[in-house]
Amino acid sequence: MARELTGAKVFAITAGAFGLIIAVNVLLAVKAVKTFPGLEVPNSYVASQSFDAERAAQQKLGWTLDYRYEDGQLILSFRDRDGKPVEASNVTALVGRTTEAAEDKTPAFTYANGDFAARVDLEKGRWMILLEARAEDGTRFHQRLDLFVKG
Repeated sequence: MARELTGAKVFAITAGAFGLIIAVNVLLAVKAVKTFPGLEVPNSYVASQSFDAERAAQQKLGWTLDYRYEDGQLILSFRDRDGKPVEASNVTALVGRTTEAAEDKTPAFTYANGDFAARVDLEKGRWMILLEARAEDGTRFHQRLDLFVKG
């Protein structure tokens, strides 16, 4: 025996569906704002004023950078124009997911055998590395690197 579909039931079904959609949208918006700050630089205009000069200075160094993640270590290999190892100073990196700051890590690098290495535990998936180092003359070398860790 089928029950009668009344206007009140249709309203309750419609209101419940829209309520669920709104609740999910609010939850996703809150999660998005909490997990990704969205801020790369405090003032993009000020950062843009020195961009070309910094890029030219970095290119003048002639450095190349190879990087890899193996056996729980992040390995950075800086090389000069002749392919010789470069012992940069103040090598720092922020390793994290591109979409949230909760898993950000700042590994401590040590220099050995022409490479910088740091122990860091990374789960499988896509990671972003914001790298910064200094040349002997103080020139800043910085790059954003994308790393995919296989599981």
